[in-house]
Amino acid sequence: MKKVITYGTFDLFHYGHLRILERARALGDYLVVAVSTDEFNAIKGKKCVYPYQHRARIVEAIKYVDEVIPEHDWEQKGQDIVSHKIDILVMGNDWKGKFDEFKKLCEVIYLERTPDISSTEIKTNVKNQH
Repeated sequence: MKKVITYGTFDLFHYGHLRILERARALGDYLVVAVSTDEFNAIKGKKCVYPYQHRARIVEAIKYVDEVIPEHDWEQKGQDIVSHKIDILVMGNDWKGKFDEFKKLCEVIYLERTPDISSTEIKTNVKNQH
């Protein structure tokens, strides 16, 4: 069985999120998704509309996702790859080259982002409409 993992905040779940999960799952037989916790997002300077529990439940409900785990910090990726016996790490191409260090543990694939959509863009558009 080929196992794939990807990471994300998944706030204001949208079509781009769905596409990356669909394409990540198509690369293997089992997809693990690590959803950033509220505490980790605070460290990254991100403020989410939805709390971790809601975002994790939404991602868990997507048919391409086999397992959801919390992402607590930057350092856990290597541990996750080993402990979950991951074959492929998938990230959006806005992270291209940033996770090449994990190529010694598994294959690393950077997928093209869906153009013209992001949670940040949605938040900005909603804010500007009011």
